[in-house]
Amino acid sequence: MSDVPHTVRRPGPRLSRTGRLLLVAVLLVLAVLAVLLVPRLLRGPQPEQTLTVPEGQRATQIYTAADKALHLPAGSTAKAAKRAHLPLPAEAKGNPEGYLFPATYPISSDTTPASLLSYMVKTAKQRLAADGIDSYRTVLIASIVQAEADRPADMGKVARVIDNRLAHHMPLQMDSTINYALGRSTLHTSHADTRTKNPYNTYRYPGLPPTPIDSPGADALKAAGAPPAGDWLYFVTVKPGDTRFTADYQEHLRNVREFNAQQRSAGSGGSGGGGA
Repeated sequence: MSDVPHTVRRPGPRLSRTGRLLLVAVLLVLAVLAVLLVPRLLRGPQPEQTLTVPEGQRATQIYTAADKALHLPAGSTAKAAKRAHLPLPAEAKGNPEGYLFPATYPISSDTTPASLLSYMVKTAKQRLAADGIDSYRTVLIASIVQAEADRPADMGKVARVIDNRLAHHMPLQMDSTINYALGRSTLHTSHADTRTKNPYNTYRYPGLPPTPIDSPGADALKAAGAPPAGDWLYFVTVKPGDTRFTADYQEHLRNVREFNAQQRSAGSGGSGGGGA
């Protein structure tokens, strides 16, 4: 029997069942956090929120929405629009109406009204260039098309009516331009409205209004840039989904009477439709 003492190895402390379960739970939580956080870290800083500009919104409406998104006092973006050096065509004379392209824009902590407006205008220029549109006149017509057309399928015909009436030296007589002049949106246009002394009143003043009247979307821009062939001079949306185009004035009057009857039955006043 050896006289060399033996070293007795005692087993290390073991985790209890509760401890093992707790460790597994912690590891699972860490794994889930890794799955959620690592992709975000790889993407870099994310915008705090976004601002969506719908098709057909006017600049004044976009300014109001921007003020809210940026948490600024009312009127801040409108003031910035007057001071900002935006990349607009010369014909715009510094007015971004029509060039605040409908899209969703990121809003971060360092976004300013001027930077946001500049982003919108640059987006418009990129989209216009992609569609081969370089005319302020086309954007202006597209804005009327956006406001007047009941659905995208009618936009080309509305654009053709505008072109035809201009070619015939006829007043456009678009209710949408009067609505813009009066800062409203309604289907009802009175005879008094048509006598309004405002350059956007296309019943009273010939030709196109001075500026676009809203932010046209891609469909309206394409329609204005390449309207289909046709001799239409008049149109009226009798009811949703039923816009009638014609070159015959008497037929148009019959359509307008039907429109007015529809409006009366719905409990609201009515008047002639677009190109009346």
